[in-house]
Amino acid sequence: MYEIWLAWNIVWEMALAAWPLVLAAAVAWVLLVTVAWRRPGARPGAALPTAILWAAVGAIAAFVVVPGAVGSSLTELGYWVDVANLAAIAVACGAVVGAFAWPLATLFKTRIV
Repeated sequence: MYEIWLAWNIVWEMALAAWPLVLAAAVAWVLLVTVAWRRPGARPGAALPTAILWAAVGAIAAFVVVPGAVGSSLTELGYWVDVANLAAIAVACGAVVGAFAWPLATLFKTRIV
């Protein structure tokens, strides 16, 4: 249980250190969603499968790339907490990719009447 608490504290401290980037990404996402959803003929429901596909691709890519990006490798995942942390990071990366892909896909799947 201590390892999970430590992981959450590390995530919180990393978010605090990168708060300007997190804030900029949140503002950019809100603007993108506003533009996409207000566009005439916007079909967010039609764009959702595309966004989910991109989120899955992003999560898989993150699972493979993140260990090397931090100077580690997949072979060093010997403890279940390491695998769980990497999976959580990959899912979070996939969620961010999906969150940005959804309004972008909505912009491209707009019905032209």
